[in-house]
Amino acid sequence: MEKQPHCECEVIHKDVVEAVSKELLAEDVYMSLATLFKLFGDSTRVQILHALEQHELCVCDLAALLGMTKSAISHQLKSLRLARLVKYRRDGQNVYYSLADDHVKKIIDMGCEHISE
Repeated sequence: MEKQPHCECEVIHKDVVEAVSKELLAEDVYMSLATLFKLFGDSTRVQILHALEQHELCVCDLAALLGMTKSAISHQLKSLRLARLVKYRRDGQNVYYSLADDHVKKIIDMGCEHISE
């Protein structure tokens, strides 16, 4: 097992700590960011997002694509919609979902790129 590196310094690098401290955000921003990333912690939600990156889809299409019930897909879409990761539009009786904006696509693409390195 590889040993974890540890710091043996006895002097805190005060100038560095002060500089980094100025760049830190408010605690509520970190809480919101953590909540956002938790949504990416579920493989079903990530599959839905990746599918919606390819094309706008309705609940029935997503259910067929992922081999899940419409109810399960709707539940996941609600979480994604509340987090503003997906948006929807109505066309008569049908509701079509798509990614909320290009930021979501970038997050997915960067994640895929990172794991494939």
